[in-house]
Amino acid sequence: MSMITGTLNQYIQCVERMYRTGQGNILSRLLSLRDEHVYNRNLLSSDIATLVTGNCVAPLDELVIAHLSCLKALYASDYIEAYDHQSICVASVVKLLQGQKEENWCLPVMYAACLDLRLVAQKAEASSPQNGSKIMEKAAESLLACFRVCAADNRASDVDTKKIGMLCLVNQLLKVYFRINKLHLCKPLIRAIDSSPFKDQFPLAQQITYRYFVGRKAMFDSDYRLADEYLSFAFENCHRRSIRNKRLILTYLVPVKMLLGFMPAKYLLEKYDLLQFWDLISAVKNGDLRGIDMVMEEHEKFFITAGIYLIVEKLKITAYRNLFRKVYLAENSHQIDIASFEAALQIMGQEDVDSDETQCIVANLIYDGKIKGYISYQHKKVVVSKQNAFPPLSSLY
Repeated sequence: MSMITGTLNQYIQCVERMYRTGQGNILSRLLSLRDEHVYNRNLLSSDIATLVTGNCVAPLDELVIAHLSCLKALYASDYIEAYDHQSICVASVVKLLQGQKEENWCLPVMYAACLDLRLVAQKAEASSPQNGSKIMEKAAESLLACFRVCAADNRASDVDTKKIGMLCLVNQLLKVYFRINKLHLCKPLIRAIDSSPFKDQFPLAQQITYRYFVGRKAMFDSDYRLADEYLSFAFENCHRRSIRNKRLILTYLVPVKMLLGFMPAKYLLEKYDLLQFWDLISAVKNGDLRGIDMVMEEHEKFFITAGIYLIVEKLKITAYRNLFRKVYLAENSHQIDIASFEAALQIMGQEDVDSDETQCIVANLIYDGKIKGYISYQHKKVVVSKQNAFPPLSSLY
């Protein structure tokens, strides 16, 4: 029987049978907004509640009624109402999970309902910008209700534990928190996953998504080592045909690598259409401050949209370090006049820089460990270490 052409009664009977026989994967499709049955207009009856209540047990009846009501609202392009019904779907799933003490076959239904909730919430957010953030926050609360049920299952060694559903929910929550810019709310979720005995047993696709978001958060927290580890895992394990996803990961991994002193090859940037970084790489390597400003101005929209503008700006510090290293090599001395650094800055586009500002830049580089030495203010010189005066950036984080 095709769910595209079947009657509402046939659909309800099929849902009830899948529930009764514990076929979670099929049931999840029958209750998903991304399944083919959503195109069946026979399911848009005005008598949904009566037909469902007489054929489905509680709380499955609530779930089916809310799902079909959500479909009707979506057909009418009423995304706020659709969101309200999808919230009821998730609340009904919570009841289903709580009622299944020794089994977890209903987890696929939870995955589908929670993903649909986030997607419908985004539609509702777009249709009502003034309430957008509130809608996403309420969606997060619904997702957290599912998360708590899974996290509270104490059968940690049991193959039927609901804890294996935690990472999927965390990924949905991370997507919401990144969207509403509340990254501080990610911390308890990250702790829960990192301390989970199933940490390495979650499906690889879920692990990749998790590492991608946690890597991005680490980047914003200036923990570049962790960001490199997590984003590299996500990139290396992402399917080679998932070009869009690999490009998305690289958008954050490239600046992290650059901050650590590793410059990506041009062919890699060409392959993933990220040549916006190539001129930036050349400018940073050469200490070309004027070049960095030009690249950031030219590709400003790309950097801002990706949320990496401020991260890219930090690469100026690396450019200062590389420029001053050239001065050090050119002078071939461990005592370098501040005036030499000042002149180099002016040549590279910082025309209005003075001695005091130059000393401030040098002092910051010394404080950050990018230069080993000290400033002799009396003699207006920078005295650098005779060994490893400019340590590799990779050793600093």
